[in-house]
Amino acid sequence: MKIAFVGKGGSGKTTLSSLFIRHLASTGAPVIAVDADINQHLGPALGLDEAEAAELPALGARLPLIKDYLRGSNPRIASADTMIKTTPPGEGSRLLRVREDNPVFDACARTVELDDATVRLMVTGPFTEADLGVACYHSKTGAVELCLNHLVDGRDEYAVVDMTAGSDSFASGMFTRFDMTFLVAEPTRKGVSVYRQYKEYARDFGVSLAVVGNKVQGQDDIDFLREQVGDDLLVTVGHSDWVRAMEKGRPPRFELLEEENRRSLRALQDAVDASYERRDWERYTSQMVHFHLKNAQSWGNERTGADLAAQVDPAFVLRERMTATA
Repeated sequence: MKIAFVGKGGSGKTTLSSLFIRHLASTGAPVIAVDADINQHLGPALGLDEAEAAELPALGARLPLIKDYLRGSNPRIASADTMIKTTPPGEGSRLLRVREDNPVFDACARTVELDDATVRLMVTGPFTEADLGVACYHSKTGAVELCLNHLVDGRDEYAVVDMTAGSDSFASGMFTRFDMTFLVAEPTRKGVSVYRQYKEYARDFGVSLAVVGNKVQGQDDIDFLREQVGDDLLVTVGHSDWVRAMEKGRPPRFELLEEENRRSLRALQDAVDASYERRDWERYTSQMVHFHLKNAQSWGNERTGADLAAQVDPAFVLRERMTATA
């Protein structure tokens, strides 16, 4: 199951996504955690110190390897150089699976210990001085989108993505890649503004969206969020001494998280698991193709010197159970 955490900067989406990752890992489920925010904070939120976080391999820096592996023997893709962030899989493409080992995970993922469990962590990599004036940070997150396009995941296995802040996810089709999107909102007008943007953009694409109210201090805050977002408000999260300790770099064992907040995390998992029955691989694949064709026409064809529409395999539908390609 693919899950996104979105929200405005400072809303607490990274904290909430890290708590959800810890919760899923504590159940024994396999989890891939992805930091797709150019401000790289997920590693420290999962307990890494600054030096460990700085040493994480950047997806964006390993894009040639990722493209070469995913291309496989797909005859519609002339070379890895003609692959862009939206390139969809087709017959002959290699796919990624949550539980497997593969060259992409070997190069780009690192195992993080969380109490008695582990997760795989992947990061886009930070925006560096070398990128200033010559690169758009969407080129960094493009590696995440390409991996999501080729990820085949099933029930009880999870990929949790901490997304870019605000509504920047709509600069590509990545917002359609998820079974469930949790929008983290504070009980303020600014806090719910991103919700309105997301709701409007997502309306035509069948995106499952639920709001997590964060930094809630009382019933008045809950009433405000309910008034602003209606039934999309799934749960609220209030003050947490556990989170405060984590932010100081001294997290207690996860089992000591306040029961009220643990109930909220269980509600998030229930919502994710319920979305499994609504999965529509045909729609998922057609949306992938839709955004690939848009990107090909607007910049991809010119950038690569190729007709990227020819990469689309019209008979191919990504599905949960597919034969692996060598």
